[in-house]
Amino acid sequence: MVIVFNPTAGRRRTRLLWDVIDVLVANGIRLELAETRRPGHAEALAREATAAGGHHELDAGGDGTIAEVANGLLGSDAMLGVIPLGTANVLAHELGLPFAPRAIAAALAFGRTRLLWPGILRGKARTSRLFVQMVGVGFDAHVVHHLSLPAKRLMGRGAYVLQSLRESARYRFPTITLEVDGTRTQAGSVIVSKGRLYGGRYLLAPQAVPSEPGFSVALFDRAGAAAALMYGAALPLDLLGRAPGVRHLRARLVEIIGNAPLPAQADGDAAGFTPVSIGDAPGPIRVVTG
Repeated sequence: MVIVFNPTAGRRRTRLLWDVIDVLVANGIRLELAETRRPGHAEALAREATAAGGHHELDAGGDGTIAEVANGLLGSDAMLGVIPLGTANVLAHELGLPFAPRAIAAALAFGRTRLLWPGILRGKARTSRLFVQMVGVGFDAHVVHHLSLPAKRLMGRGAYVLQSLRESARYRFPTITLEVDGTRTQAGSVIVSKGRLYGGRYLLAPQAVPSEPGFSVALFDRAGAAAALMYGAALPLDLLGRAPGVRHLRARLVEIIGNAPLPAQADGDAAGFTPVSIGDAPGPIRVVTG
């Protein structure tokens, strides 16, 4: 097994990694640890491991690192294992993956898998990035773009709450123009999701099917600081998907035009600015679930 490790996870989460490694090694499983050193490095490390004949690559990090590793595995028969070290760990919650060290090790050793069909976010100058859970354009992406890494390491989810309160007074909440399978519409914010969950284990899109092509598109029609605070309060109550002014659509292609360049985020990481196009990855990957 090759473990692709994102060292920015922080000491507390890194302890989980070493606990998992101890259990795997004690059971005779050979491991190779590859540490990421820059954005995009996880993808390169996964490609190298796959080219060398690896069939079981593990990610130790958050959803953004998982997406990079998944991109490196596309088109191969390698399996993606997850050691959830991120802040929200949305994909781990989505797939019902274990969080306790012994349970994680047992799942990785057993090797039972399920399919995950990622999406591709394409931006200007033919840039593209794979995502495994969701893409956001609007207020949530603005918060991600302005969130400091030290605050995220120190406060975890609390950093997002604090930054959201700060940015609600700064963000101008422009109307977003987009096309959903060719039909033009507008919204205050947009979340294009592969999975049902958002921000951790909170339900957003109950109709989403991560193993199939296509997306659930959540359109937030209400804009402004008051609406942002309302949606923020609805999230921990598991009411976000049913909050006033939220529409849900199914789509295979989403093109976000944005009347002016607007921030985008993919799997909780800053992902450039609009205009962007969101479509399916060429095929699914296999994720180890236990």
